[in-house]
Amino acid sequence: MTYSGQGQTAAGRYAQLESARSTFDREAKESSKLTIPSLIPESTTGTRAKIKTPFQAVGARGVNSLASKLLFALLPPSTAFFKLSIDSLELLKQGQEGLESEIDKGLRTIETALMNEIEISNDRVAMFEALKHLIVGGNVLLYLTDEGLKVYPLSKFVCKRDAVGNILEIITKESVNPNALSPQFLEQIKKKENYDEKTMEGDLDIYTYIKRINDEHFWHQECKGEKIPGTDGRSKVEVSPWITLRFVRIDGEDYGRGYVEEYRGDLISLEALMQAIIEGAAASAKTIFLVNPNGVTRAATLAKAPNGAIREGTANDISVMQVNKGADFNVSFSAIQRIESRLEYAFLMARSVQRDAERVTAAEVTMMANELENSLGGIYSILTQEFQLKYLKRRMHMLVRSGKAPKLPERLVKPKIVTGVQGLGRGNDRNKLIEFIGTVSQALGPDIMRQYMNVDEAIKRLANSIGIDTVNLVKTQEEIQDEMEAMQQQQLIQHLGPAALGSPLLDPQKNANANSQQPMEVDDGSEEV
Repeated sequence: MTYSGQGQTAAGRYAQLESARSTFDREAKESSKLTIPSLIPESTTGTRAKIKTPFQAVGARGVNSLASKLLFALLPPSTAFFKLSIDSLELLKQGQEGLESEIDKGLRTIETALMNEIEISNDRVAMFEALKHLIVGGNVLLYLTDEGLKVYPLSKFVCKRDAVGNILEIITKESVNPNALSPQFLEQIKKKENYDEKTMEGDLDIYTYIKRINDEHFWHQECKGEKIPGTDGRSKVEVSPWITLRFVRIDGEDYGRGYVEEYRGDLISLEALMQAIIEGAAASAKTIFLVNPNGVTRAATLAKAPNGAIREGTANDISVMQVNKGADFNVSFSAIQRIESRLEYAFLMARSVQRDAERVTAAEVTMMANELENSLGGIYSILTQEFQLKYLKRRMHMLVRSGKAPKLPERLVKPKIVTGVQGLGRGNDRNKLIEFIGTVSQALGPDIMRQYMNVDEAIKRLANSIGIDTVNLVKTQEEIQDEMEAMQQQQLIQHLGPAALGSPLLDPQKNANANSQQPMEVDDGSEEV
């Protein structure tokens, strides 16, 4: 695999691309200082450094609140956010029309299996961390394999995009213990110049180089400029385990911008005001006793006296000094309230349609997504395309590769997002269908409606509009016909009594034979009166 630019190793290429990332990395750290300092610390090497806590907690609360709502909309619990749909035109081309119900039944089984894989995984935990990095730093890299979802913050990877925004190169940097590598590879490294036993005592930097060639991703790992054996991999771009996300995308830039960056002015102002009030309140709370130097009361005697002690002195020799500037804080408090109100609106802390319940409905997910879309200015739509669809295709690929699901024809079956903004159109179709049925029933009456309308098809369309599987739920025409015949037989038995059990009328075969043995009527030209 060849590298772009002058770098001959993954480490060299990483150093080249790192300079272009420095500006975005610096902005991400500044945003982290005002929200969650431990998320993107100043130093990412060595022992854990002391992290300065902000004077306000609105930033941290806003990031966690927005990340929680985004997670609720992107990966809703116990609710399928996708649907495997059939291309009717492609089905017609293949001459398989009329098999929609059977194919749809199989697709529902695959959907259930795929949702079970998502529910038992740790993807939601990792995705919550990734969303916080997106909100604060604007960038995050996901690596989805059978072992789970791994998150790379901005400080752990560099990337290069084309003019359209497609990923061309990705390089990750990790530190591992030498014992994690094979002894053969360690011996290979030791043979290189300038690498002695002392150099091998600390952690080693591992670089993973991912490059796009046509419609595939190729990757391998390197350490000390040497390729690690057994680390080669390749995958189609559309089902690649490497998913690079941006929160706010700007054309021509390799990295995205964080959401916190847009509201950093309010956060800086709030931080300064809260610091001033806290320090001022501490000064105001300080109480100092003053003793008249010309009086008979001595300061040392007063200071050493325990509670309730009796000492000689004059009360007029002692006075108390306090700041008494509490009223001057009113202007600061008023400014803080206005800033907090704006931040609560921006980070969706004051509004929510989410119920505190174990199970949520698709309508709630749609309403939450609509709220996110209107408030964030299209950010949710970006995450739907760059995360949900890629994540779903990768999960489906893993399910097929493991043998738990059959390989689906790409032209015939396509995944679609049915919750959130992508599912609003399906909701409108449902509302229009309900309105149409209600209008016809009121205008023409139920009898006329049943005469001209296919009730079975209407029920199926209503179920499909909300993603309900109708298999074994809605009765087929054959089942309805059998129940009607059984009901007619039961009514006949009730009318004729037990003697009707042996009647040919209850046996279609006997009834047909009986009808065939009846004498034929001859028209003699006479008129019946």
